[in-house]
Amino acid sequence: MSDSDGADKRRHPRTPLNVLVQFRFDTFDEFLAEYSVNISPGGIFVKTDEPREEGSVIYLQFALKDGSKLIEGMGRVVRVNPPGDPQRPPGMGIEFMNFDDESMALIAEIIAQRSGTKN
Repeated sequence: MSDSDGADKRRHPRTPLNVLVQFRFDTFDEFLAEYSVNISPGGIFVKTDEPREEGSVIYLQFALKDGSKLIEGMGRVVRVNPPGDPQRPPGMGIEFMNFDDESMALIAEIIAQRSGTKN
């Protein structure tokens, strides 16, 4: 699948976002941390050479650059780009599943600020 094929299937446009995302899986006691590539109202893409399998449920948290507001919730891996593909960055697309209203409002605010639109 090419990037354009993936773009056709997306429900929301992506907004570039480079922020450190911490995530934890059921089998890990500690958080792992990697940088995001982009975000949308429906999810986030995290760049990693060790993506989890599609369908994996993970706990995510990330903060605004000033560290003042924490965004956290559960997500499901819905897309995996394995390492070694020169056309796409390695990582995983994570769909937001269980984020509270405050976190979703902060995500909408980040997207609005980065895209130059206001709600």
